Amino acid sequence: MHPHVHAAATPDKPAYIMGATGETVTFKELDARSNQVAHLLRDAGLKTGDAIAIFMENNARYYEICWGAQRAGLYYTCISSRLTAGEVAYIAADCGAKVFFTSTGVAATAEELVRDNHLPGVARKYVVGGTLAGYEAYEAARDKFPTTPIADQTAGTDMLYSSGTTGRPKGVKLPLTGAAIDEPNALVGLAALLYGIDDKTVYLSPAPLYHAAPLRWSMTVQRLGGTVVVMEHFDAEESLKLIEKYKATHSQWVPTMFVRMLKMPEEVRKKYDVSSMKVAIHAAAPCPVPVKEQMIEWWGPVIYEYYAGSEGNGFTALNSEEWLAHKGSVGKPLMGKVHVCDEEGNELPLGEAGTIYFEADDPNAPMFQYYNDPKKTQESRHPAHKHWSTLGDIGKVDADGFLYLTDRKAFMIISGGVNIYPQEAENILVMHPKVADVAVIGVPNEDFGEEVKAIVQPANWSDAGPALEAELMEFCKQQLSAIKCPRSIDFEEELPRHPTGKLYKRLIRDRYWGNRDSKIV
Repeated sequence: MHPHVHAAATPDKPAYIMGATGETVTFKELDARSNQVAHLLRDAGLKTGDAIAIFMENNARYYEICWGAQRAGLYYTCISSRLTAGEVAYIAADCGAKVFFTSTGVAATAEELVRDNHLPGVARKYVVGGTLAGYEAYEAARDKFPTTPIADQTAGTDMLYSSGTTGRPKGVKLPLTGAAIDEPNALVGLAALLYGIDDKTVYLSPAPLYHAAPLRWSMTVQRLGGTVVVMEHFDAEESLKLIEKYKATHSQWVPTMFVRMLKMPEEVRKKYDVSSMKVAIHAAAPCPVPVKEQMIEWWGPVIYEYYAGSEGNGFTALNSEEWLAHKGSVGKPLMGKVHVCDEEGNELPLGEAGTIYFEADDPNAPMFQYYNDPKKTQESRHPAHKHWSTLGDIGKVDADGFLYLTDRKAFMIISGGVNIYPQEAENILVMHPKVADVAVIGVPNEDFGEEVKAIVQPANWSDAGPALEAELMEFCKQQLSAIKCPRSIDFEEELPRHPTGKLYKRLIRDRYWGNRDSKIV
């Protein structure tokens, strides 16, 4: 399936609606504009297998550019709108982008990219929504081209980069298939069979489109003929308003969004009708058990969870009923057999935590590669089984075959020889009513190597101080063994959290290990 199919069958049906403005783009308009983009890219000299980069906030032109690249057989790399000019330039150069799209919404960074000649390898640069020095006006350039398909359509795909939470971002590149643009992919099958997404779906997407899950899932909804409601920026109450207004049936979240909705006053939460919601999916980070319990109690058994990565090497999932019977689990594997291994690669018994590997279902299928980084690619492979790969997460499997995530391997704290997973303390502390956000890290300790520290963003900055520190440390010790609880707490007005929900823990940790220049992006 593909938007062009729905453009022919239901031309006036909304393909997507912008949440804040209400701007609606029909399937007919999306099809026509994406055809124009494909022509524009061919005119720029791009051929099948070439790359473009998109550096924009959520806006009404985002999908037409992605679909234009998709039907021209290109790789399209979507770049976080929160990055600095240097970071954007690194990704644009690394992915080999020959055309660069930006918008007036990120004008300051876009202007810096041109002023400092950060995009030397880019042949053409376009700006959406107005004019900027050094860029061609996108809409005017697009409208010079026909709305009919290019002659050599073939399926392109995204090439997305890690968020850089543990180091410099790396692109995940999958080989092009040479398939027709409307050839179904694995995600289309999962969306339809697992979550019932179809042409009646109204899908609320509250997260930035430059992130893998929002981009891929919302484009999959459009493949299947559903309507996407895109939030320009996440706001807890606004998301409830949009569910009620558009009678949204499906949505996708990260746990921090659940936390923010649950911390709204009860009268605000109860003000909106969310009964249309049939499937609310969450992923991207482990969800504290009390948070998920409260969401199921509020919205009903419509909360679904999956665990996967941009690498596409595995997929686990479960529904509300399964989760209630296996609290804390991220589900059973639907793609890729799970193996839990020790540092040497030996498989561990059930219930023991270790590195999670996915075994490829088809040993002859090509494996993902980290673009321009053979070392990281090799590190993701099992030492003895070349078709087993890891995302770097630690977890365990129970007797029923359900997988549980413990933490990222890179974030594990080793204190006096004891392995401590900071996610446990974070899950407890974030539930305290005076806490808006929290990160738990290991900091230097002369006797034990590392000790546990929490960095807390208070709900009210005026609460920050020794009294709240003591209260939170005691709160943690009431629910977790003392060795896993913070020995000290620092306060910050805002933690460096990505809009997708991921915490830039590396940036926090670096400051305590001597890298004082580590910056928040």
